[in-house]
Amino acid sequence: MSLTITNNVGALNARNNLNRSSNALNKSIERLSTGFKVNRGADGPAALVISEKQRAQIAGLRTAIDNTEKAVAVVQTAEGALNEINSILIKVRSLALDSANSGVNDADAFAANQAEIDNALDTINRIAANTQFGEKTLLDGSAGVTGTTSDTDVTFLKGGSNTSDGTYAVAITTQGERANITAGTSQTGNLAADEVLSVNGVSITLNSGLSRAGVVARINEFTDQTGVVAEDISGGTRLRSIEFGSEAEIEVVSDTAAAGTSSGFGTTLDTDQGANIAGTIDGVAASGKGNTLTSVSGSSKGTVVRIGELSTNAVLTETGAQGNVSIQNNALVFQIGANQNQTAQISIQSVNADAMGVAVTGSKFNSLNEIDVTSFDNAQDALKVIDASIDELSNMRGELGAFQSNTLESIANNMRSTLENTVNAESVIRDTDFAEEISKFTNNQILVQAGTSVLSSANQTSQSVLSLLQ
Repeated sequence: MSLTITNNVGALNARNNLNRSSNALNKSIERLSTGFKVNRGADGPAALVISEKQRAQIAGLRTAIDNTEKAVAVVQTAEGALNEINSILIKVRSLALDSANSGVNDADAFAANQAEIDNALDTINRIAANTQFGEKTLLDGSAGVTGTTSDTDVTFLKGGSNTSDGTYAVAITTQGERANITAGTSQTGNLAADEVLSVNGVSITLNSGLSRAGVVARINEFTDQTGVVAEDISGGTRLRSIEFGSEAEIEVVSDTAAAGTSSGFGTTLDTDQGANIAGTIDGVAASGKGNTLTSVSGSSKGTVVRIGELSTNAVLTETGAQGNVSIQNNALVFQIGANQNQTAQISIQSVNADAMGVAVTGSKFNSLNEIDVTSFDNAQDALKVIDASIDELSNMRGELGAFQSNTLESIANNMRSTLENTVNAESVIRDTDFAEEISKFTNNQILVQAGTSVLSSANQTSQSVLSLLQ
């Protein structure tokens, strides 16, 4: 064995091994202190790439679960308000049934029921306008299909779940008509004697001395009971129904013969009924009821609009081209997944009284907002509209309930399971196995201690050369 002092190879070897042991010990300390066995790319490039993707997915899943829980809160807020409206409609239905029991009701009872119904409808409109989640209104139609019209004579009422975004032309081919009767003889002087005029079964006493304008005013005092409006026109006194359509009727007869000094309607029963509107939406024939058009096919399917009356003749609706209705679906969209375009949406249509019970067949009333229960016939027609409104509301609540249960809650449960498994997979890749790492730490600690001792001994070998120089 040669002895040298210029190069101490043994010490270099011991130092290299000590450095390796020290680095290994430092890595063990880092893994034990952070809890991760992959702390930087050098610790495992492939593992780091996979782990970071899984971390992004885990964060996305947690946010998506929170999103679904917030969405459930939105749906429950809307459904709770609809439940209250449903309770109000049931009460309105009871009032209509009470009015239908006309054998025991007088005019005051009819009026009291109608006043309570009017108040209930105002409450429905108030709930529709004020039900909010944060600042987002849910039931006024802004969370569903909305529409604007280019012609002031056309009013957008509502859209359907199948209505597509777009701009659709509205045209009237047959005018809607109110029931109307004009007195056969024009009243030219004051009434010569008392007269009893029966309008839709309601007896109206006209006192002698009334002018034609006075007769018109007296008849209009009973509009709530008759559903009829009197007008003084150039040809004489005209009666017209409030509603448009074939269900609107007028029956009028007087106990006084027609003359210039009577109302002019005469002692022969005169009857008339209105006519339903007809027209197209987006060039396709629409269903007409009263003065409303409902699109039944094509991209505009489900769109309902109301046509206004002629400015020169309140008996008829406008006719011809009526501009366009522009439809936009503002459905509530929820991000219910961890990745792009993993969304769900639901439309909540307007529950204003004007948008429910629209164009119900067999009723003179064209919406819930128009119902009147001041007579037996009116109460019967009102019941059809109320029942249709309850059905619409129940269907909306069913759709919301199905969306909450089958979409939101089911997706949330699935994401919780996915989150659990993804976290477990990421843990396997990145988390420190403390049992294994403690063993490595102890081993490296001993190696460092031993290496330090060996390096010290290696450095002492050069000292042995000095003994040869003595």
